[in-house]
Amino acid sequence: MQSDSWFLRAQEVISGGVNSPARSFAAVGGANPPVMREGRGSRLFDVEGRSYIDYLAAFGPLVLGHAHPRVVEAVERQVRRGSLLGTPNDLEILLAEELVRSLAGVDQVRLTTTGTEAVMSVIRLARAVTGRSLLVKFEGTYHGHSDAVLTRAGSGVATGGGGDSLGVPAGVSQDVMTLAYNDLPAFETLMQGRGREVALVLTEPIVGNMGIVLPKPGYLRAVADISHRYGALLAFDEVITAYRFRYGAIAEELGVVPDLYALGKVIGGGLAQGAYGGRRELMQYVAPLGGMFQAGTLAGNPLSAAAGLATLSVLREENPYPRMERLTSLLAQAILASAERHGIAVSVNRVGSALTLFFGKTPVVDYETARLADATQFSRFHGGMLEAGIYLAPSRFEAWFVSAQHTEDDINETIRAVDAAFGKMTSR
Repeated sequence: MQSDSWFLRAQEVISGGVNSPARSFAAVGGANPPVMREGRGSRLFDVEGRSYIDYLAAFGPLVLGHAHPRVVEAVERQVRRGSLLGTPNDLEILLAEELVRSLAGVDQVRLTTTGTEAVMSVIRLARAVTGRSLLVKFEGTYHGHSDAVLTRAGSGVATGGGGDSLGVPAGVSQDVMTLAYNDLPAFETLMQGRGREVALVLTEPIVGNMGIVLPKPGYLRAVADISHRYGALLAFDEVITAYRFRYGAIAEELGVVPDLYALGKVIGGGLAQGAYGGRRELMQYVAPLGGMFQAGTLAGNPLSAAAGLATLSVLREENPYPRMERLTSLLAQAILASAERHGIAVSVNRVGSALTLFFGKTPVVDYETARLADATQFSRFHGGMLEAGIYLAPSRFEAWFVSAQHTEDDINETIRAVDAAFGKMTSR
């Protein structure tokens, strides 16, 4: 059966035909997305058997690519022992120990099922610790789909172009302040006026959901110092960044250790898993020790823990980060060179093994400049790349991810596809 036929079936029984709006092709022309059947190494394969070089990486988790042998072996071994026990299990303890060992400033963690749940729990915990209600977040960052964090959010919310989500009560939004990322004066002004009401300042240390956007020099350090001056806690959402660019959190490399972390994606090794954690005195507020309730039937399930442990073991032992960064740098340089040859104005934001291509002359440093990137040009480019067998996220606000399984041949094939796509864009 052809991919289009499968997607027509999906639209009959799944709202919009997708189980996450980020998978829709509405923002890139509205064509039916290919329905995939398999992932191997650096490639996806659709139901018709067509191969695509994959830069989606399931929106980030698949740092080892698809079906890494050690992850497969760990999951197969565990599924024979049981996928869900509903009790404490040895693998969740081993995973928690590894997270605590490798994350600066973390004494204890709690595992969740998703990054969304991890962020929800961090917000609730900060409010429990401080006795305050106000949450400060930043435009274009994405922290999952819970009510409190959907104002001026990135990722699929920004891609849809419809503004904030319907269904979020006004009372929830009244306890959330959203500021421009990288605008330190605006943050200082807010904290001077309402800092004693703020429970938590929440940010991605390196933004991955309005495209890759790095903090300005000194910005995160100042945000941390000002937050603490007024008694607010600082949390880093490292759902994308932790274990993607280095072993552990990116926070340590940036020289700023937050009070709390929210984690996900890579730590699940391709299965559903999140976590949050911080200093012991903060985590003591979490039930059953304290009065801040958080629970989950699938939290810490041994199948996800097995996949996460296997992934972290490979990353720790093989250290693929320098090679992934080298390949991503080559790809970024080639994109810029090709765009210049074809007379197309672009910028590329890159960190480690992730990059975002923006169409336009304006450097992207925050949500407003990210929104200036040309959506029509990206849509045309996306279609050309898909036709050439290169799978990119269907949004100008998402990152390209290079995995440990990408090869130089993959990168060279992608560079040829980029050049061909730019050529088609300028020949019309």
